[in-house]
Amino acid sequence: MSRLAPLSCACLLALAPCLARAGDWLDLSIVDRDSGSTLPEYRHRGDTWVPGVPGHRYSVRLTNTSGERLLVVLSVDGVNAISGQTAVTGQSGYVLEPGQSAEIDGWRKSMQRVAQFVFTDVDDSYAARTGRPDDIGVIGAAVFRERRVQPLPPPIALPHPYENAAKARSEAMADAAAPMAEARSAPQRIGTGHGESQWSPVDSTTFRRASSRPAEVVSVRYNDVASLRRIGAIPRWRAPINRRPQPFPGGFVPDPPRED
Repeated sequence: MSRLAPLSCACLLALAPCLARAGDWLDLSIVDRDSGSTLPEYRHRGDTWVPGVPGHRYSVRLTNTSGERLLVVLSVDGVNAISGQTAVTGQSGYVLEPGQSAEIDGWRKSMQRVAQFVFTDVDDSYAARTGRPDDIGVIGAAVFRERRVQPLPPPIALPHPYENAAKARSEAMADAAAPMAEARSAPQRIGTGHGESQWSPVDSTTFRRASSRPAEVVSVRYNDVASLRRIGAIPRWRAPINRRPQPFPGGFVPDPPRED
């Protein structure tokens, strides 16, 4: 069963087993719904990049790797995926049970339906069409622990809270000058569109945050393959992303080399 509510409440979605990667509390990965594959991740200058294919639908796979309930505030292109507001960490989100995962397929339109996430031209993205193009190309999740009646374990070092996707992106860079120069040489080519309506029912639930600061913020950036190769995130010598290695790629036995 899936659940949704604003601000102090949140969304709880039906869950499915999956594999992913990311932070200490939450794993986040991107699934190409048209090919059925999880997009490969490339680490480059402090960022994690995935290659999107224009026109393909995608989902954001969230996995709670902890032993407690978590609230996940999901931002796509700097926009809250539930409310459509410019994203800040204090907004509504999705609640995941311990060890469970969910695939978020689109912008929430009601308790029953979403508009599918789809990779599209920047100008056709939902963020650009609503006058907010500055943070296109980043997907982020702010993770909150639940307040308990009994005392919490000793506090751990928490990352600085990010108030929007732009700040999250800039603070994640290991070298500020070089990535900015690369961004100018390889502009953002794709964004996330407001796709066709899809059945995706949810119910409401309550969730009291243990802190106003997220326990962690997980993010991934995306662009098309050509742009990621241009900045060096995907080395040019690598095989095409959509080609799977074959166990028997050859034909018949060739003659051995001739001796001179």
